[in-house]
Amino acid sequence: MRYVSTRGQAPILGFEDVLLTGLARDGGLYLPEAWPTLSAVEIRGLSGKPYAEAAARVLAPYAGGAVTQDEFATLLADAYRGFGHTAVAPLKQIGPRHWLLELFHGPTLAFKDYALQAVGRLFDRALARRNQRVTIVGATSGDTGSAAIEALRDRAAVDVFILFPKGRVSEVQRRQMTTVDAPNVHCIALDGTFDDCQDMVKALFNDPGFRDEHQLSAVNSINWVRIAVQIAYYAAAAAALGAPDRRIAFAVPTGNFGNVLSAYAAKRMGFPIERLILGSNANDILTRFLGSGEMAMAPVQPTYSPSMDIQVSSNFERLLFEVVGRDGARVAELLGGFRKEGRFRLDDEAMGRIRGLFEAHRLDDAGTLDVIRRIHRDTGELVDPHTAIGIFAAEKSRLDPGIPIVSLATAHPAKFPDAIERAVGFRPSLPERLQGMMTAKERVQDLANDQKAVKSFIAGRVRR
Repeated sequence: MRYVSTRGQAPILGFEDVLLTGLARDGGLYLPEAWPTLSAVEIRGLSGKPYAEAAARVLAPYAGGAVTQDEFATLLADAYRGFGHTAVAPLKQIGPRHWLLELFHGPTLAFKDYALQAVGRLFDRALARRNQRVTIVGATSGDTGSAAIEALRDRAAVDVFILFPKGRVSEVQRRQMTTVDAPNVHCIALDGTFDDCQDMVKALFNDPGFRDEHQLSAVNSINWVRIAVQIAYYAAAAAALGAPDRRIAFAVPTGNFGNVLSAYAAKRMGFPIERLILGSNANDILTRFLGSGEMAMAPVQPTYSPSMDIQVSSNFERLLFEVVGRDGARVAELLGGFRKEGRFRLDDEAMGRIRGLFEAHRLDDAGTLDVIRRIHRDTGELVDPHTAIGIFAAEKSRLDPGIPIVSLATAHPAKFPDAIERAVGFRPSLPERLQGMMTAKERVQDLANDQKAVKSFIAGRVRR
């Protein structure tokens, strides 16, 4: 299995090198040179399997032998051993054809744990084999940072620097990062938006001298391996609901496009996904794009769903590469124009390919609270604001009523207590293991949105 950059100018790499590299040298993102597929028999065989075993069967083809299926099964069983539900990613029915896929049973109560607990162990394995160390630099809109920190804390061969937008994540999200007392963990509250944090990380990777001196690597969704591990929960849900003999749709609250890109990968592997339904908050760049064919930036608006407060969906680059015929030069041209002009437009043929699988729906803060309130009243379930937006998008879709829709419950409601209280009149309790962090000392550095300041901070704290 080999991997190519979406911009066509970076070296072709194997699985382990893609894991450790993160962002491609030409500024692009890595994708498989060819999509692996599972047969109908192999997909049926996932049904009823323990989650780690099913995930290993899905993930092994992407490693090309660098990690065997048995090795993946052992690694993933260890990664998910401490999760709060024996099914790891349970399905719960909330309507006649509507299901919730609960992805908040990991240590930081968000879907990012499912990939990052595995990626942390894969880093350990690769670095030990190579006798190397890396510096992880990541941007987070709320949940990736805490999941990465939890997965990588106290690891001898890894230093972790997480940038988050100051004042634009929930208190629980912030404290999950800043109260971790580990010598290799460093939190940076950047003066700006998530897009500014993401741009800063890409700028550091695009400085070859700094990148090489500190052996930069990534765990956010620019890293292909994180996307690959997430394919497993789509595969397991589809198999549980009758794949390959039954079509299925997924509704995904979407900001940076990484989670839903994993669903697209499952589709390419042979899973019978009829529709991918995107939920957007007021920062609705993807909903506007699907309606108009033009990707156009707008100012970022703070919302009750901060992990989606994004106007530059970096993982969309991978889908763009696919729909323009894997033409890296064309991708570079379009995204260069986007950075310069704040917009680009796709032709009708490319848009037809996208609209054939994707649709999108927008929900504002008032509507989000209404959905949380209604779902709690009608089903007894308490859902976080991001999940509520996905549920709304699922309900707006006009699919054949025989096709089940799975909405992704991407975070525990206790991570967003202010929004939940506004919706239902009470604050959800944090799981007992996390309650102490609300009074723990925070370790965080406030920095201006200045590349020199961020580089200086990192260089001064990397362990040699």
